[in-house]
Amino acid sequence: MARFTRIEVATTMKAEGLVPLFYHNDLELSKNVLEACYKGGARLLEFTNRGDHAHEIFAELNKFAEQELPELIMGVGSVADAGTASLYMQMGANFVVSAMLKEDVAKVCNRRKVLWSPGCGSLTEISKAEELGAEIVKIFPGSQLGPGFIKAVTAPCPWTSLMPTGGVKATKENLSGWFNAGAACVGMGSDLITKEHLANRDFEGLEEHVRNTIELVSSVRN
Repeated sequence: MARFTRIEVATTMKAEGLVPLFYHNDLELSKNVLEACYKGGARLLEFTNRGDHAHEIFAELNKFAEQELPELIMGVGSVADAGTASLYMQMGANFVVSAMLKEDVAKVCNRRKVLWSPGCGSLTEISKAEELGAEIVKIFPGSQLGPGFIKAVTAPCPWTSLMPTGGVKATKENLSGWFNAGAACVGMGSDLITKEHLANRDFEGLEEHVRNTIELVSSVRN
């Protein structure tokens, strides 16, 4: 069962402005990544549902977070169907992110009052997602749609909260483009938790990079 309400999750997403994305099949490495992100100031983490037995890794990581990183809000990404969403919610997922708009996922998440963020690529999809209860809508793939898409959507629909994922980089220029266009928060994966950090087991470097990126997000938004 989720430890954080969907209102708490949405509020934290908007306040932090950054949702780290991560997957690895090595449990101990993953624990170190979570701890480094947490020490760096991150209070959200989306564990992407990729690879065999990913749900087993998630279950252990969520237990670890509950015991050692009590303020960390763990969620799951790359969820394509209601069964997968239900499986992860049973393991304590606090939010569910999809790459596409799936009504069956919306229903099971709403039934548990767990925040659900579907991937959308048009204003029609975004509007449908909001009708289905999405508080924050994922814009995917962000690398193809770009900040101009967000600006175009939020102009006639200023109540809409959008989270671009894909193509988000830890640079002032890139982040300024997204937030100046009206993004509520951004999802960042390999540009935040890099291959180099993982290959070298450089968790101190990761902690510093997360801290610097969070500070950069804050400065860009202000």
